[in-house]
Amino acid sequence: MQLSDIDIYKSLKLGDISIENFDKDRLQPASYDVLLGSEFLVFDNHKIAFIDPKNPVQDSMSKVSIEEDDFFIIHPGEFVLGATWEKIGVNEKFACQIMGKSSLARLGLIIHTTAGFIDPGNNLRITLEFVNTNTIPIKLYPKMKIAQVAFYELKTPAEKPYGTLGLNSKYLNSESVQASQMHKNY
Repeated sequence: MQLSDIDIYKSLKLGDISIENFDKDRLQPASYDVLLGSEFLVFDNHKIAFIDPKNPVQDSMSKVSIEEDDFFIIHPGEFVLGATWEKIGVNEKFACQIMGKSSLARLGLIIHTTAGFIDPGNNLRITLEFVNTNTIPIKLYPKMKIAQVAFYELKTPAEKPYGTLGLNSKYLNSESVQASQMHKNY
């Protein structure tokens, strides 16, 4: 069952979900608006011939940090990782999903390409997978409304929440933008 604004607020008070620096003004009818953080990871295209998912990519990327009053430009066709400003968490009874905002999609900005699900038991700054599908560069600003998170109550609590031993929980409690850890699956 997806939580309404009333359910989200009640679940926050009970500690079932957590939203760092919660702002009631960003609570929507069935979601919560999250803000863009100030760190990005970009591929150093000039240094690599290809990406091999069996190998770490961190050495092929550069971290870009910007000040709160600055901006980041994502160029047409460019792929960039970013993160939410706030940490979002769910206990073993809940899951959540991050979705792009319609207003940004109408500018050609995709917020997440595939990884929009947050497992029960995780608490993290959500890594965003930006793609500019427009033919014009798009400016991004720290703390701008970038996406929305919807919360779901599970029928039964997860038996093995994210972070449980043996689950290979690569992104547990991430504090900043994270590069792919796909190589750990091999």
